[in-house]
Amino acid sequence: MKPSEQEGSPESPVASGSATVMTRLVQMEVVPGAPRDNTRRILDALGRARADGAGLVVFPELAVPGCLLGDLWDQPAFLRECEACGEEVRAASRDLVVVFGNVAIDWTRRNEDGRVRKYNALFFAEDGRWLAPEGTGLPAVVKTLGASERAFDDARHFFGTRRLAVERGVSAAALIAPVATRRAGRLGGMMGEDLWVDDSAISPRGILEAKGAERLIVAGALPFTRGAPQMRFRACRALAQAVRLPVLYVNATGVQESGKTVYAFDGGSGFYDAQGRVTEGLEAFAEGELTQAVPIGCAAFAQAEATAGSDGMATIAQALMQGAAKLMRRLRIRRVVVGISGGIDSAVTAALYGRLMAPEDLLLVSMPGPFTSPTTHALALRVAQNLGCRFTEIPIGEAVELTRRQFAEATLGGGPGGGAGTLALDAAAMENVQARDRGCRVLSAVSAAFGGVIACDANKSETTVGYGTLYGDIIGWLALLGDLWKSDVYALGHHLNRLYGRDVIPQGCFDVVPSAELSAAQAVERGQGDPLNYPYHDCLFRSWVERSERATPEENLEWYLAGELERQIGYDGSVRELFPDAAAFVADLERWWNLHQGLAAAKRMQAPPVMAVSRRAYGGDLREAQLGPRYTERYRAMRGRVVGG
Repeated sequence: MKPSEQEGSPESPVASGSATVMTRLVQMEVVPGAPRDNTRRILDALGRARADGAGLVVFPELAVPGCLLGDLWDQPAFLRECEACGEEVRAASRDLVVVFGNVAIDWTRRNEDGRVRKYNALFFAEDGRWLAPEGTGLPAVVKTLGASERAFDDARHFFGTRRLAVERGVSAAALIAPVATRRAGRLGGMMGEDLWVDDSAISPRGILEAKGAERLIVAGALPFTRGAPQMRFRACRALAQAVRLPVLYVNATGVQESGKTVYAFDGGSGFYDAQGRVTEGLEAFAEGELTQAVPIGCAAFAQAEATAGSDGMATIAQALMQGAAKLMRRLRIRRVVVGISGGIDSAVTAALYGRLMAPEDLLLVSMPGPFTSPTTHALALRVAQNLGCRFTEIPIGEAVELTRRQFAEATLGGGPGGGAGTLALDAAAMENVQARDRGCRVLSAVSAAFGGVIACDANKSETTVGYGTLYGDIIGWLALLGDLWKSDVYALGHHLNRLYGRDVIPQGCFDVVPSAELSAAQAVERGQGDPLNYPYHDCLFRSWVERSERATPEENLEWYLAGELERQIGYDGSVRELFPDAAAFVADLERWWNLHQGLAAAKRMQAPPVMAVSRRAYGGDLREAQLGPRYTERYRAMRGRVVGG
């Protein structure tokens, strides 16, 4: 931004009192790494706003570049393009006040790591000129509370208000101030995490209120996860009521990803009056524009009491489908191959994709093996018939037997002593041979022949403890169910049937015992299946992964001994009915913890990307290292007291 194009105050007095400005929130799809495409959308929206008589137009945080870009932030050419796009938006601000998120670059300064200085900034322009926050010496509003959790790493890329204050030897409050405009009065700008103040020593909202802001703008780039819409709603309502000012909240839509974790952005934009009432009306996960005459101060303008939106299974399904559909369009994926087993995971995966593409572009592949039951074999075909999509059957029995025979006949020579050995595969190894034959041989070849990608059916319960075969069922372009526990998959299946208006997922898929069907001990028609008690283990595993303060066996055992485990992990049952004594409980706990912290971690690192719907999805949300199973001394002491050894 050139200093000659900045303006710290308007050329004429700011309107005050009960002045009202027609305001438009533009809930736009932000495509990461595509500043030209995003800018075209911004310019088109400005043209519509001007024609409709709006005076203030607000766009999301980082609306020009996108937010999840990896280290694209380190490319000077990309940064220059973002700057140039910002200048186009400034030039298009005639007859309007425009507020939009972009990266601000100070080419004259370097950070401690040697990278050029960048700010996550909210820019203000009016009548073709930049407007700056009063008395700060900054060209734009700089984000104060940067995102530093999950896949977001503002501290790696952006210089924030607090660091800048330390560098300049001033208080952070000195760098936070309203922006004065002629049409819209004094606007206070905040971004994303600036909305949360409970855990921060700095309150941008309090500073802006004290400095005379008349309306607060919160521009977000916040993805959907369970609970997030309600949290943002409650925060905006509390903000409006606390400062007794209108709050203009706008959030992005679209899909962005960190490589291993994919996020759908749900929007949730709305106007909040000083009473905390909200004017909404935009569809979640979709682009839209919301227009409202917004007065200054305490005047009421919203017509309805604010209510929190739902983030139940319907919204989760919407997030999964919208995220997958947008990512498929971006990557030009037109066809999908699903390995269909007759179980609930593959049936739900198929039903999800059935909502996203033409039936002729979805291919379900049944791969019966030596232990496939007539029940699941028939269910697999029925799912395809119900969806009306493509179907083929490629048995794996002959290929598996060939592999077994080849290894039984193979000898292992050389080594110390020169004696011959064997490479015969035991029963456990043959289970993996079947899974890998399905994935690496059949599905890989089918996807090449069909011209599509392989869908990964793995759910979060299995991924947590590595109950899956790498390069077998852990294969594919995206794990749509990878952030759903097994119980969630069942609930999603019932919702999809309601969405279709008929049972595309047969009742048998819900009723059959979950089983890999890879050995005689996994015979579903005798009620034999997976070694997991999903209602209980889902809750146990969730305590390891999704709690804010993640649990370990130390906490689990402590809760068990105190009779509080069910309440702490949210299990609707009796743990003591599952295990005859403490020794059995500990054996089960350690079995799964050893897997979770052991080989399962390596499998997760090589697994397909996950579509996130929880507060901590595998991949970018949960940063892991292969450290192996670890137990605290306190756990060992408790264990010794109750089971000995």
